[in-house]
Amino acid sequence: MPNITYAEHTYACRSDESVLECLARHGVELSSSCRAGVCQTCMVKATSGAPPSEAQKGLKPQLQQQGYFLACICTPAEDLTVGAADEADLPRSDATVMDKTPFNETIVRLRLKPESAFDYRPGQFINLHRDDGLIRSYSIASLPRDGYLELHVEHIAGGRMSAWIRNELAAGETLQIDGPHGDCFYIDSAPEQNLLLIGTGSGLAPLYGIVRDALAHGHRGQIHLFHGGRERGKLYLIDELKQLAEQHDNMFYTPCLSGPDNHGFAAGRANELALQQFPKLDGWRVYLCGHPEMVNNTKKKAFLAGANFDQIHADPFTFSEAGAPA
Repeated sequence: MPNITYAEHTYACRSDESVLECLARHGVELSSSCRAGVCQTCMVKATSGAPPSEAQKGLKPQLQQQGYFLACICTPAEDLTVGAADEADLPRSDATVMDKTPFNETIVRLRLKPESAFDYRPGQFINLHRDDGLIRSYSIASLPRDGYLELHVEHIAGGRMSAWIRNELAAGETLQIDGPHGDCFYIDSAPEQNLLLIGTGSGLAPLYGIVRDALAHGHRGQIHLFHGGRERGKLYLIDELKQLAEQHDNMFYTPCLSGPDNHGFAAGRANELALQQFPKLDGWRVYLCGHPEMVNNTKKKAFLAGANFDQIHADPFTFSEAGAPA
C-alpha cells in the first residue's frame, strides 16, 4: 500500500483509489472538477517518487518532465511526495467579460476579452477561476480573428459556476483563465477529408468553432454537423448554422430532437441518426462533444464503423461529483 505525503503529512493510499480520493478521504481537498483526467484542474507535482505515465496523459512534455500529474486519475504504484503546482509553471491570464447573452433557457453565451495575447485553436477549452478558488472548464466556440473568447455555459441544477455565471456575473467584471487545453480542434493537413461532428447541449460550442475554423481554412471535404437535444429549447444557433450550410456547398447541418415532438427537425438521437446516415466512416475524421455517455458510446461505434482511433476526437462534458458541470 503506497503512501502519499502532502503538506508534510503522510497518508496511506488504498490500492483502488486515486491520489485525489486518498487525500479527500483524509480530509485534504484539492481543486478538482471533471475527476476524469480531462480538465487538468487537479494537477499537482510529485517532488519525490514517479507518478504512473497514465496520470500524465494530455500534459505538455515539459510539465511531465517536471513531475506534474493529474491526481484524479493517478493510482500510485509507489510512495509519492506531492506538492501544489507552481504558479510560474501554470500561468493565468486576466479576461474581461464583454457580453453575456442567453441562447435559451439553459445556455448562456459568454464573451471574454483576454488582457494579454492568447493563442488557441477553436474547440480547445480553458479553465475559468472564480475568486473563491472554484475552477471549471469551458470549450471555445470562437475563432482567434473574432477578437474575443466565446464560451457556451449550460446551467445544470447544482452547478455552482454555471449558476453564478447565469445569475450574477456581469459585463465589465474580470475573471482569471488558464489554457488553452485539449486536442479537439480542426486539423488542416487533410483538406479533402470528410468530417463528422456530433454534439448534444452545449457540446455544440467546440463543434461550432471547429466548423467555422474548417470553413475559414477552405476545407473541401464534406462537413456534417449533427446537434441534438430532447426538446426544442435545447437547440440553439439554428439560424446561424443553416446560414453557414447555405453559404457552403460542402457543409451540412442536421438539428435533431429525441423527444415526442420534433418540431419539424430530424426525429431521434443525434448520434444514432448520424451513424445511420453514415454507417461506414473509413477515412473520416470524427468529433464528439457533449454528454459523456453519448460521447463514449459513439466513440466505440465510430471506430467499429471504420474511423481510425487517432482520428476520433472526443470531448465528454464531464460533471463533478455534486452533479455540477465544469
